[in-house]
Amino acid sequence: MKTIRVQIFVLAGAAVALAGFGVAAGYWLHADSPPTPAALANAAPMAASPAPDRKPLYYQDPAGKPDYSPVPKKTADGRDFKPVYGDDAPAAVTASMSPKPASKGKILYYRNPMGLPDTSPAPKKDSMGMDYVPVYEGEDETGIVTVSPARLQMLGVRTASVERRASLAHPIRATGIVQADESKLSLVTTKFDVVVEKLFVSTTGAAVRAGQPLARVWIDTPDTMMQRGPDVITREIDYVVALQDKNPVAIAQAGNVLRQYGLPESALAEIRRTGRATRDITITAPRSGVVLDKPAIEGMRINTGDPLFKIADLSSVWVLADVQEQDLGALQPGDPVNTTFVAYPGRTFTGVVDFVYPTMMAATRTGRVRIVLPNPELALRESMYATVDIQAKALANTGPMLVVPDSAIIDSGARQVVLIVKGQGRFEPRVVRIGARGDGFTQVVSGLSDGEQVVTSANFLIDAESNLRAALRAFTPPDGKGQHGDTP
Repeated sequence: MKTIRVQIFVLAGAAVALAGFGVAAGYWLHADSPPTPAALANAAPMAASPAPDRKPLYYQDPAGKPDYSPVPKKTADGRDFKPVYGDDAPAAVTASMSPKPASKGKILYYRNPMGLPDTSPAPKKDSMGMDYVPVYEGEDETGIVTVSPARLQMLGVRTASVERRASLAHPIRATGIVQADESKLSLVTTKFDVVVEKLFVSTTGAAVRAGQPLARVWIDTPDTMMQRGPDVITREIDYVVALQDKNPVAIAQAGNVLRQYGLPESALAEIRRTGRATRDITITAPRSGVVLDKPAIEGMRINTGDPLFKIADLSSVWVLADVQEQDLGALQPGDPVNTTFVAYPGRTFTGVVDFVYPTMMAATRTGRVRIVLPNPELALRESMYATVDIQAKALANTGPMLVVPDSAIIDSGARQVVLIVKGQGRFEPRVVRIGARGDGFTQVVSGLSDGEQVVTSANFLIDAESNLRAALRAFTPPDGKGQHGDTP
């Protein structure tokens, strides 16, 4: 039994010796190999080596408030702002600080995400925790107005595309007065003194037709002492003598003289039938129309050249409209016109511009335009008040032109501005040069390109915000210092 115990102790000692030799051999063979993960996990922690010098990205309020500074700074109570390095910056800020692809170019500065006049040379957040937006070379957005989506919806901003049109009608609104067509007026007179014996048309406003008898007059013997009127009776006697002599040449000559004195063919026929001179002459209407004036009264003596009747053909009338001086250049004969009258509500009379008068009325700074309106029903009367809408065609053949809705133009009198949609709530005020207006659109001569989007509603509010931004920028140093919490 004792022998067995001795053997056991000898074997145990040998095993321990072999284990020690194995550890020593492993250490000698693998002294240059890196430690295994298990060894690192079981190894005792080593003292950290001092970190090399690092430059802070920016400095943040020690209390964690959204207040940042690119340079060291102190709070109001004297505490130092905490430096923030690239490896311990918040993920959102680090993302905003990460430069975009190299194709974007160098970051010039960071702008306020709400479009306020605040820029920063270093990444930062605004008071609501939103990241400032980097601006790259070639993307300087000076003058760009940024509006949040919620504010855009509240303002009701609407946009439209810049269009290209072949023509642009120019409506002109004016007022006018109805007058008779001067080319269709007739005055009934005699070339000799007469006495009105009987009126066949005795009322003003009566409608007459061409050749209709108007009055019977008696030829008055001229006063040779006063040299008043021609001796028509003597001319009639000459005609009677020529008829008796059956001299064709004399008959024709005498007849022509009587016609020149205004004797109607009925009077000449009476002389040929009776073979003697006559003093009773029937005056007939020279044209169809309406009697506008009737100075003649039965028994009245009418001197040579004095009117007996004034007749007008009212199948078409004139409207003399007074057009503002700035609209005269767009007018030309042939422009279509729509006319309305107080006497006929809801009814429109169509006509055309017939003539643009070459004179101006200095007191009202207006020019007169003559419009011809058909009047087959004789519904239009002299001196009626008219409202006219002239569709000027002066721009109809000027070729393709760029136009925008009238509401897109912000006109201050000295300049005209439109707001260009840049996307993502950004708008660029741009000065343009405009031309004519018409059809609810304005011609843009320069400043825009075909297909660009412009703001058509709430643009005055956005422009006011743009002007405020420009005014505030005057108080902002170019390098952005003084806006980011620099030490005063």
